[in-house]
Amino acid sequence: MANILVVEDDKDLNNAYCIILENQGYTVESAFDGQEALDKLKDFEPNLILLDLLMPIMGGLEFLQHFDLKAHPAVKVLIFTNMENSPEVAEAYKLGAHRCIIKSWTAPHNLAKVINEALEADSPVKA
Repeated sequence: MANILVVEDDKDLNNAYCIILENQGYTVESAFDGQEALDKLKDFEPNLILLDLLMPIMGGLEFLQHFDLKAHPAVKVLIFTNMENSPEVAEAYKLGAHRCIIKSWTAPHNLAKVINEALEADSPVKA
């Protein structure tokens, strides 16, 4: 199974995503902001990063600016936000995000399905 890094500042959501993904057999690490995520990446090699955009300390866009996805082509980043069609989402795609998932449209029980699809996909897909 794949390694997943969940980067979400809402503690309840972070915990829920981790539990859902761990129950599906994934190895999961979590961070509550972009800086903590960068620190986790020193010792954890994810196949996929589930990334919120709006977080304190370091948001998702700043994280993407520091984590060079071109140097890590096997890592897929899924933006998990409620900011549909925003300039921030467009910028995340420019920085290498694989897909954008709208939180309010994704029921928790469907999260593993979305993750599986992203891990199996060979090319970026916009949702």
